[in-house]
Amino acid sequence: MSNRSQILRCSECGVKNKVSLERKESPVCGSCKSKLFFPSSPLTITDANFQELVEKSTLPVLLDLWADWCPPCRMLAPIVDEIANELSGKAIVGKLDVDGNRITAGRFAARSIPTLLILKGGTEVDRIVGLQSKEAILSKLKRFL
Repeated sequence: MSNRSQILRCSECGVKNKVSLERKESPVCGSCKSKLFFPSSPLTITDANFQELVEKSTLPVLLDLWADWCPPCRMLAPIVDEIANELSGKAIVGKLDVDGNRITAGRFAARSIPTLLILKGGTEVDRIVGLQSKEAILSKLKRFL
């Protein structure tokens, strides 16, 4: 199997499957043979699942640090949704509520929101602070794809 792979959880049976990112055909679950899908919407990232979904990802991760009470965060949300859909299978896009996940927010010194982190292997490689256009976000993110 290729070094460029991603773990996908089967939506039918819940089994984790290691999927090569170079494969041409659509991946299927090794257990129940259901079709596997790369996420096309942002994943909910928490303190509890950060290691599994972000640190272990072989894909770059765009992580939106946000809060429900933040108007610019709410304005950025549809842009983050669009990026998740467009980059499905090429990058993981996640959202981390800073109020409910203070350990991870503190780890990355999130002092201002919205903050978008670009991570590889759980390590920050770039940061975008404040409300930005989709084009500005993609131009920074595409360097790491």
